Amino acid sequence: MDSLTSELDYQDNGVEDLDFNLGKLDLTSQEFLLDEVDEHIQANLEDDIVKEALKTGVDLRQYSKQVESELLDVENLSIKDYIKESKNIASLHKQITACDSILETMEQMLNGFQGDLSSISNEIQTLQQQSIAMNVKLRNRQAVRGELSQFVDEMVIPEAMITHILETAVTERHFLEQLHELNHKINFVKEQSFKEAKSCSDVKDILDKLKFKAIAKIREFLLHKIYQFKKPMTNYHIPPHIPQNAMLKFRFFNEFLMANERHVAREIRDEYIDTMHKIYYSYFKSYSSRLMKLQYEEVADKDDLMGVEDTAKRGFFSSKPSLKNRSTIFTLGNRGTILTSDLESPIIVPHAAQKSEAKHSFESLFRSQHYALLDNCCREYLFISDLFMVTGSAAQDLFNHIMGKTLAKFLKNMDMYIAECYDSIAIFLCIHIIYRYQVLMHKRNVPALDKYWETLLEMFWPRFEYILHQNVHSIKVIDPSKFGHIDVRPHYITRRYAEFSAALVGLNESFPSDKVERLLAMLQAEVENFILRMAAEFPQRKEQLIFLINNYDMMLSVIMERTTEQSKESEGFKDLLSARTHEFIEEILSPYFGGLIGFVKETEIAIDRGSAENLKYQEGRVQQIIRGFNADWKKAIELINQEVMRSFTNFKNGTQILQGSLTQLIQYYHRFHKIMGQSPFKNMACRTELINIHHVMVEVKKHKASF
Repeated sequence: MDSLTSELDYQDNGVEDLDFNLGKLDLTSQEFLLDEVDEHIQANLEDDIVKEALKTGVDLRQYSKQVESELLDVENLSIKDYIKESKNIASLHKQITACDSILETMEQMLNGFQGDLSSISNEIQTLQQQSIAMNVKLRNRQAVRGELSQFVDEMVIPEAMITHILETAVTERHFLEQLHELNHKINFVKEQSFKEAKSCSDVKDILDKLKFKAIAKIREFLLHKIYQFKKPMTNYHIPPHIPQNAMLKFRFFNEFLMANERHVAREIRDEYIDTMHKIYYSYFKSYSSRLMKLQYEEVADKDDLMGVEDTAKRGFFSSKPSLKNRSTIFTLGNRGTILTSDLESPIIVPHAAQKSEAKHSFESLFRSQHYALLDNCCREYLFISDLFMVTGSAAQDLFNHIMGKTLAKFLKNMDMYIAECYDSIAIFLCIHIIYRYQVLMHKRNVPALDKYWETLLEMFWPRFEYILHQNVHSIKVIDPSKFGHIDVRPHYITRRYAEFSAALVGLNESFPSDKVERLLAMLQAEVENFILRMAAEFPQRKEQLIFLINNYDMMLSVIMERTTEQSKESEGFKDLLSARTHEFIEEILSPYFGGLIGFVKETEIAIDRGSAENLKYQEGRVQQIIRGFNADWKKAIELINQEVMRSFTNFKNGTQILQGSLTQLIQYYHRFHKIMGQSPFKNMACRTELINIHHVMVEVKKHKASF
């Protein structure tokens, strides 16, 4: 305390001796910059207190001493406060020291805990490693136990398997189940024997005995099933697929044989092939021979062509009767149902048809025969693919071994028939039956008969073309003079052509063929030439036109009735009919109104050329035309009406021609009125005698209603 007091006294003396001192300021120093001093002075002058002192004119030295005195007072007060609180500061120091001691103790304890925890962590890590090792051992033991248990289960042959394989019938479900299990065990033991498992030798003998026993029973069963196919079939519409269905239930038998005894499996397959190819050949040979006896006795031959006359006689020594109605081979009629509703109808049963004495066309027999073939081939192909586990070319080869001989017989029979066939519609129907059966087999995903269908088409198409060429030639060589008396009605040869062409066009719409279109175009060209040659036999042009119109109209009507789309044939005949109709209208108006028509045409040409004044001297001719028209126009219309009614066989066509004729007459009369209204005719006195055109139109409407 005394030292503190002496220190304070010393400070008081120092304050009193304090004088204003600038320190060690060296004004001569080269490093001192006057600019910086100016900036410092300028900054001090900005101070508020300095500004106030300068403003009031205070003495700076006196003011500095005052400030120093105030600071000393403040310091003394602060020291007194510190002395006053010295006890509290000492107490605080003691407390801080005590806390420091406690914290040191805590640090020692925590260090101890840290050491203990480190020891525990090492122990936990050791326990974790031991646990992992024990877990690995457990998993290994469980895996070994599972593998060993499964191995033992698959290696051991249970008593139930032995009993069922040896004693149970192969048709029983238990035998099939145990056969699956036996096959699995055989494969397992075979696999383990490659791994040199010692236990395989313990069960190999038993497995071999069971395998041989199962093979023997399966072989006997399958051969018995195959032998059952050889039983004679009592009905031709029941194919041999019922025993096959029974065999499919035991398809695993063949799989077992192929896996364990391939020569036995081959024996079963060969026996099946040998049996089935004989059965199918016998079945279809008998069915085809009986079926073809149901064909119509009257069939087309080489003389039944489109251009052959109905009055043509056969040779004196010909024993084959002529067709009662040759037009039937050129008409489709109801035969087209063979491609629609009857395409997949039940096949014809020969003995049932014989009892009812029913007869059928060739295409109907062809459909029945090939639908039976298609149905059996689809079933057979799918059966052998499933039973013998073959696909692609292997399945096709197996199928060919079974059905090859039967298909060859079919092709031979078709070739023999086609060589003597002259019914082109039957041939064309058979071609379209083939097309549809190809599609049907593709829907069933059976390609077995693709080559057979193509071979059939290669046989049918050339024959079809040959028959059509023969028909074209028969029309080409017709001599119209041999027909004797010819009338204006449609000729029977054009009727044949119309029916025939409509039939082929209608059938060709579903599977279009350019080949057919070319053949029909050739045939149409010859028919058109034939009609022109026939028309030339009439002495008068009007009769020629009536004949042409009747034939064109008939052919067009038949073709449009039988087909659903606009064909080239119908378009061609429309143009020909329109041209001949316009010519006939001019021809039928000429006898009654020829003078008026001629005058109108001549005068219009003269007016167009600007030489109408040269006609002013024809007043007499004009007067004669007007008076002649006024006297006879009603009667002429009636005569035209009657002539049209007599001339045309088609009522609708006659109506259209009459209306065209009367319309053309009104147009000519209207043009005549128009001419009479121009120079030099408008000043003629006879112009007042003209009948009003509306009167003519009223009369025409009367005839339209009556006709």
